[in-house]
Amino acid sequence: MNTATINTIIRPQRDILLQHPLYSRVKSIDDLRHFLQGHVYAVWDFMSLLKALQAKLTCTHVPWLPVGNPEIRYLINEIVLAEETDINIDGERQSHYEMYIDAMRACGADVTDVAGFIDDVVTTQNIFVSIKKSPLHKGIKAFLDFTFRVIEEGKPHEIAAAFTFGREDLIPGMFTEILRNFEANFPEADLSKLIYYFERHIALDADEHGPMAMQMVVELCGGDDQKWKEVEDISRRALEKRIGLWDAIEEKMLHEDLASI
Repeated sequence: MNTATINTIIRPQRDILLQHPLYSRVKSIDDLRHFLQGHVYAVWDFMSLLKALQAKLTCTHVPWLPVGNPEIRYLINEIVLAEETDINIDGERQSHYEMYIDAMRACGADVTDVAGFIDDVVTTQNIFVSIKKSPLHKGIKAFLDFTFRVIEEGKPHEIAAAFTFGREDLIPGMFTEILRNFEANFPEADLSKLIYYFERHIALDADEHGPMAMQMVVELCGGDDQKWKEVEDISRRALEKRIGLWDAIEEKMLHEDLASI
């Protein structure tokens, strides 16, 4: 098995996601705000997948030791560098999550809920407790729970699968669709920070991070058929959870009531 085979197997889930009716639902500034307030959790937990890979595949403690495969260390550290300390629209260093939060504020979206959730994670020191007791929609909870269950299981190739096939490889096409709707429906709104964020992701993920992530999966699985089978399973489930997240955000838009989810 190889990455091409995985992409063929998960194509049905990818197609559902890329053709999801959510994109066409973004027709007003309120819709856009609802979208951002749901999607931000995927922006945030993405970094935990990445940092879990860094912890598993590089040395993050002292004394330093030459852990693992140097090629994989390079791939991970290159992605971390861009995701955690990229250049924002003002030419300043910022993580992509922080860019997204700034873009939300610029659009008038409420960041109270996600800030409160993260504060609770800090307080409980247990992500699963915070997810369970949060008032988030069940689809958002399931999405987050899946991410952190994969991380807790701790298999590097499975974490890489969720990261690559459920996130990095998917982002360029998905965000292109969203961006087209934004440009068509909100020509009068100042969405500069949001559009910069999306365009930055499209450029990085299509040209750099996507191929890097694919290479990482290949390096981690090698010729091990069992690992490739586990990559297939995790990739499919990751996409199903992402579809569930999109369903939850669409429901929020349809009800036009943040409190309902």
